[in-house]
Amino acid sequence: MSVTDNRGIEHSCAFTGHRPERLALPEAEVIMWLNEQVRLAVNDGYTDFITGMQRGVDIWAAEAVMKLREEDKNIRLIAACAFRGMEERWEAEWQNRYRSILQSADEIHYIGDRPGRQAFFARNRRMVERASRLIAVYTGAPGGTKETIEYARSKHLQIVSIR
Repeated sequence: MSVTDNRGIEHSCAFTGHRPERLALPEAEVIMWLNEQVRLAVNDGYTDFITGMQRGVDIWAAEAVMKLREEDKNIRLIAACAFRGMEERWEAEWQNRYRSILQSADEIHYIGDRPGRQAFFARNRRMVERASRLIAVYTGAPGGTKETIEYARSKHLQIVSIR
């Protein structure tokens, strides 16, 4: 995954968070918060937004970026997919949203060659390594979101989170 042109890591922001069924907050509240955080990040000079393209927070964050990009054409959306076909077992609505985001993305990267937990963890690490801010929706539960936040801390990223 690259962050292209003269913008670098300091202008890149990544997202992490849970799937909808694991959230402690109502979906509408999470979406509103993500919209606010994307706008704040743009105001802070962030132009590149990296989403892991998973159901829930990643998809909602990408949609927030796409919405704001209508106002500011300098904003770029980078889709970091764990592997090709990761959406194939999802409900039709989520698949449609996923594909719509891919069509709108400025860059698409498939990190792993095959399905599995390792592809998701590799994707998360890659996103953190190419960003300077992480926007997180985290319940405190173990799993990929927690590991992504811990990795981001070890890399000294600025972390903005909501539980």
